Formats: sequence, C-alpha cells, structure tokens
Amino acid sequence: MNLIANFAVLASRRTIFDLPVCDLGWDDALVFINELASIPVGQTVVCFVNAHNMLTTLRDDEYYRIMSHNLVLPDGIGLNIASQIAHGAPFPANLNGTDFVPAFLTFMEAPRRIGLIGGKRSVVEAAAENFRKHAPWHEFVVVSDGYFDKVDSTEVIEELEHQKLDILIVGMGTPLQEKWVHNNIRADHARLVLTVGALFDFVSGAVPRAPKTVRMMRLEWAYRLLQEPARLWRRYVIGIPVFLFHVLRYRFRRRERILSYPEEHGSAQQPQSDRKKAS
Repeated sequence: MNLIANFAVLASRRTIFDLPVCDLGWDDALVFINELASIPVGQTVVCFVNAHNMLTTLRDDEYYRIMSHNLVLPDGIGLNIASQIAHGAPFPANLNGTDFVPAFLTFMEAPRRIGLIGGKRSVVEAAAENFRKHAPWHEFVVVSDGYFDKVDSTEVIEELEHQKLDILIVGMGTPLQEKWVHNNIRADHARLVLTVGALFDFVSGAVPRAPKTVRMMRLEWAYRLLQEPARLWRRYVIGIPVFLFHVLRYRFRRRERILSYPEEHGSAQQPQSDRKKAS
C-alpha cells in the first residue's frame, strides 16, 4: 500500500486473524479513499472482507500475505461479531462493496477515468452503463470481461496500458481477483484499485439485491442463500459456524499466550503470530 495511506490508517485498524481491517466509519472511509485516489504516486488496493474471505486467509497463506498489503474494509455481520469478541466493539460501519463503491463514485466529485474488469461481457457492460447513469461525470471503460487467461494476461494488460485509467474496479471473485491484481496491476495502470467480487452482478441487475428492510436487519446473507442455495449453502450453513469457532479459538488462545508469554520468555520479545494455531 502507498506509504502515506499506510501511515494514515495505522491508528484505524483492528486485527482479525492477524489481518489488519480498517475500522473507519462511512464518512471517514469515503473521505480517506477519495484522498487516496488523488495521490499522484504509489498505488492502493482496496479490498472488502467478509467471514468467508477471512476463513480463506487461514488456509491460503499467499492470499493472506497479499491482503496484508492492501487496505481492507469490513463487510458483513460476521466481521462485526469477530471484532466484538476480539476487540470489545463492532466495526463502526458495514463497508460492503455493493453499497460502498456506488457511494464512493457519487462522493468523488473530481471526474475520473474508471476501468472495469470481470464478470460476463453482457453483465460488465450493463454495470458500466448503470454506473454512467449513477455518476455521469466519470468516464467508465469496460477493459475486459472476466473470461481471459489469468496466467498469461498480456492482452488485458496491454489494454490497460492503452486506457490510462485513474481507478480500476476488478470483480472476479476471491481470492482470484486479489491474486491477479497483485501479480499484474502496476501503479501506472491505476493508482487506486477496488476488488469487488460480485458487484457487477448486482449493479447490472443480473442478480437482485435483498430488500432494504432485510439489509437493515443484516440478513442479506440469508436472502442470498435462499436465492442460490446450491452455490452458497456451504459458505453460510457450514462457513458461518466454522468462522465463529475460529474467532473464539483465536481469541482464547491469544489471550492465553499473551498472559503466559512474559513468564516464559521475558517481556523484551514480541510474541509470534497465532495464525498457524488458528488454522
């Protein structure tokens, strides 16, 4: 992450499974990321993590290392529960990408050239058109759908070099999108990169959002499960209890280690990570 961004956000992070997650409220997050978009040097990758993503960090060390260098925002009630258990308070806001990205585009008054990568061709083009209606002062460019060679992405990279973007939005699913961005996207491609999962499906209308009342009750996950049970049952029916188990396990093991460490090793050294124990 950009050094300025890294320094500025150090005081506004909480670790979940040793991964620093930003704990800014809505207004502060919008202001902060808008400022990042204006910095003429470096690059910041913004990611959104939910309980499923956090479980992935436990079993995928490469993904964890990549996420540790990104600006990570909390998404969903699972992260709130984890924060409550680990830090005594929930996150100030649910900064899920489906709500945050459109809000950010509106908040960002300076016209930007914004590229989109991911999803089916018809879906990403429909998403770009709806973004144009939502924030017409920005220029939205469909760089590519998500169906390209992730190992040899030469054509997509050449298109990025040609487009001269300010911001890149990538929606290819976790952890693929974060790994692909880390391995391929340079600062001269885009100073600000947002990895957004299924955002294009929602923005295009291909997949309906839960009703506002359901979202306010923090039950959008249940609505999505009812919509796509075959694809999502494992993530929610099994994944949520497993996530909560690891949160509790991590919390108590960390507390036990911290209390016992000074007696065993002296107070001069720093304790090591609990990630291997948690996984």
